[in-house]
Amino acid sequence: MELDKKTVREYIAKRVAQEFRDGYVVNLGIGLPTLVANYVPEGMDVVFQSENGIIGVGPAPEAGKEDKDMTNAGGGFVTVLPGAQFFDSATSFGIIRGGHVDATVLGALQVDKKGNLANWMVPGKMVPGMGGAMDLVVGAKEVIVAMEHTSKGAIKILDECTLPLTAVGAVDLIITEKGVIKVTPEGLIITEVSPYSSIEDIKASTGTELKVADDVKILTL
Repeated sequence: MELDKKTVREYIAKRVAQEFRDGYVVNLGIGLPTLVANYVPEGMDVVFQSENGIIGVGPAPEAGKEDKDMTNAGGGFVTVLPGAQFFDSATSFGIIRGGHVDATVLGALQVDKKGNLANWMVPGKMVPGMGGAMDLVVGAKEVIVAMEHTSKGAIKILDECTLPLTAVGAVDLIITEKGVIKVTPEGLIITEVSPYSSIEDIKASTGTELKVADDVKILTL
């Protein structure tokens, strides 16, 4: 099923939000992961941290109500919730490196069967560096990759990453518009299939062997 980009991004963000638990401290990477804050289940208390020095980030602001002084690490406009705090980068990375982040959600250019992550070097483009991702993936208790399953037809889940790595063996879970894949010492395991895909489709659009969980969930529309 061919999906428009808006549907893809919303589905992934909604599905990622279901992984959180009450009381979690969560860091959201730039791009698609920032949408996750809009879909936290009602009644759940999740504290979002932005590496540029905010804890207590809320949903994206309504159009026309943006505050130019209130942005996340990617420069996107954010809101803050009651009790939010602002601090310098040293304090922010003290939170991250100190193991106080329960989960981080990042995009990826490539992920491989060993949970290796490549998400900072775009081929042919000038990049300033990997930013805070290298700290987040080793400091957070759980690393969730939220990304489109392929990029313009190019396979992103591979036997081995070909781009420079951000981290080795750091990824715990991969969530795409096609389903949910768990990274284990035995390899990658499909644990959930989205309404927009099938086990056969996921395997065909993945560049490494995938196992299927005994209790795999097949979601339907």
